[in-house]
Amino acid sequence: MAGLIGRIFIVLAALFAGSSTPAQAAGQASGRGGLTALAQFEPQSSFIRDTVEGIQISLTISQPVPYRITTLAGPPRLVLDFREVGFAALDPARFPHGTHVTELRAGALAPGWSRLVLALDGPYAVAQAEMATRDLNGRALVQLNLTPESASAFNASAGAPSSGLWALPVPAMVGPPKRRQTGDRPLTVVLDPGHGGIDPGSIDGRVEEKEITLAFARALREVLIRDGMQVVMTRTDDSFVPLESRLSIARAAGADLFLSIHADAEASREARGATVYTLATGATDQASAELAARHDRDDIMAGVDLTNTDDRIATVLMDMARTENQPRSDMFAADLVKTISAAGLRMHSRPHQEAAFSVLKSPDIPSALIELGYLSSRSDLKNLQDPAWRAKMETAIASAMSAWARQDAAQAALLRH
Repeated sequence: MAGLIGRIFIVLAALFAGSSTPAQAAGQASGRGGLTALAQFEPQSSFIRDTVEGIQISLTISQPVPYRITTLAGPPRLVLDFREVGFAALDPARFPHGTHVTELRAGALAPGWSRLVLALDGPYAVAQAEMATRDLNGRALVQLNLTPESASAFNASAGAPSSGLWALPVPAMVGPPKRRQTGDRPLTVVLDPGHGGIDPGSIDGRVEEKEITLAFARALREVLIRDGMQVVMTRTDDSFVPLESRLSIARAAGADLFLSIHADAEASREARGATVYTLATGATDQASAELAARHDRDDIMAGVDLTNTDDRIATVLMDMARTENQPRSDMFAADLVKTISAAGLRMHSRPHQEAAFSVLKSPDIPSALIELGYLSSRSDLKNLQDPAWRAKMETAIASAMSAWARQDAAQAALLRH
């Protein structure tokens, strides 16, 4: 980080010399001092269709956002609430939706919130649901499979959506800049169990991703503590934590390393094995723009006060920090792949991938996301529910963190010299 701060003055001088940009104009128009982060529904690459099993729904939006699913009775409806999705491009009368979905309605629900309602021709259960965010262009796919169920079972699970809506994060309370870890103090690790509360994550039958990730993170925390690390979790119970707040928690903890834990689902049910993700190289500019728009400037980046900077300056400074730290994230991902494979645990055919996951966008904290396996794979689901398999995976991840810490500290020593 010292090298970054030493170059800031040149960047500031160059940027202040320029004229105002569209980004600044957008920020001033919005009254928030930042870019808008509104996701847009893309009907041309979305569909709703009847299947032999029931209903298949695939909705493309321009970027991942928090969402929740609810079913309502009298008459049967599926309700999808999104954080900041614009449905201006949706023409319900012309959008094909099969015969089982009898009507579509979309509109604003509350400031920063929108709702999509699907009227159904009968009672259906949400058999599978996920928001896939593997698109390197930053888009996300909301995919659901609905299957018929009895009216009594549907009515028992249906209910009005909770009134709690989530907002932007409270700024993290951060102290002086924390220097890069050098191996002379305990490693501070932030574990991020994916989803939680009203956001179940991927669903396969009665198994919800949020439960798998929380149980695994709790057990992994104990392994890491025994190995001498300090561990902070973004959630310790079944509560919803906004994506932006997870980064604020890591910032407040002075994290040396951030690991987000997930368990995917896939409609074809063919994919299996663990996958490690780091931030896509092509997504870094957009990542910086989104952080500038959605975060309080007090906790975007340690050691640099961005409070009164415009989006253009903040974005450049974050890109500089990310350039210095991305190799550290990639090294951690490589260590994860190595130790998990060495433990004899199955990995995806492409074990290290890149994606535009929101929780990987912190510019100055080495970060990775691990998909432990696929809920949609019978063998993976069996493993995820097996204490012996989970213990092997926890040990492998802990070994990867220790190996990374040693290599990272050695690199820090070289940089000092």
